[in-house]
Amino acid sequence: MTPWPRLDSPPNPRASSPDGSWWSCRSDDVDRPCDAVTDVSRETPSTPGLARRAFSSDRLVLAERYVELLATAGVERGLIGPREAPRLWERHVLNCLAVSAAIGPEASVADLGSGAGLPGVVLAIGRPDLAVTLVEPLLRRTTFLDEVVSDLGLDQVRVVRGRAEELHGREVFDVVTARALAPLNRLLGWAMPLVAAEGELMAMKGSSAEREVAEATSTLRRLHCGTPVVQELTGRDGASTATVVRVARTDRTWLG
Repeated sequence: MTPWPRLDSPPNPRASSPDGSWWSCRSDDVDRPCDAVTDVSRETPSTPGLARRAFSSDRLVLAERYVELLATAGVERGLIGPREAPRLWERHVLNCLAVSAAIGPEASVADLGSGAGLPGVVLAIGRPDLAVTLVEPLLRRTTFLDEVVSDLGLDQVRVVRGRAEELHGREVFDVVTARALAPLNRLLGWAMPLVAAEGELMAMKGSSAEREVAEATSTLRRLHCGTPVVQELTGRDGASTATVVRVARTDRTWLG
C-alpha cells in the first residue's frame, strides 16, 4: 500500500475524500483511504479578523499553521472534506475554540474520536494551560495527529491510538469532549466512565441537541448522570458560537 504523504509532502490530488462534510469518513470506517476526488482546493484560507480577536498573538501563529495543515495534508489524506477547506476558520476552528469558554483552568481534557484534531488540537492551541489527550482508533488519523502535535510543539498534548472503552477503569479526565462522533445516547456509554467525579462531558452538537437529550433519557438515568444542560457558548471573538450538551458525573458507584 502506498504510504500516506507526510505533512511536508507535495500535494496528491488523488488522496482525498468525496464527502463534502467536514468529516470525510464515517466513524465506523475501516482504516483506509477514502475514494479519490478531483476538486480538492489546497489554498489555505486567509486569517479572518475574528481569529485575531480569539487567539493571542503567540497562539494565533500556531492556529494559522494548524489551518494550513488541515487545508493541505488534512484534505489530501481524506481527514477533512475538500469543500470544507475555505471555511475551516469560521465553521471549525473558531467553533471549537468557543468550547474553551466553559473549561476551567489547568483542566485535563480527553477528545474522543479526535479525527483531525477537532476540537482537541484547537483547545490545546487556544488554552495552553490544558492537558489534552486525543483519543482516536484509526492509524492514519493518529499519524496525522502525531505530526501536527510535533509540528506545532504542543507539549501538553498526547495522542492515544485506541477506543474510548480501552481507557475505562484506567484514566479519568476533568472534561471529555467529542464532536460529530455519535448520538448522545451512544456517546454517554463511551464517555461517562472517563469523566472524573467533579467533571463533565461536553458534547458538541448542532440543532439535534435537544432531541438527542430526550432520546437519551433512559441511558442518562442508567448511568446516574446529572441533568443535561444544552448551552450555546460564545467564543472570545464575541461572535463564534458552539452548541454543547453538558453532562456532569454525579455518581460513579454504577462502575462497581
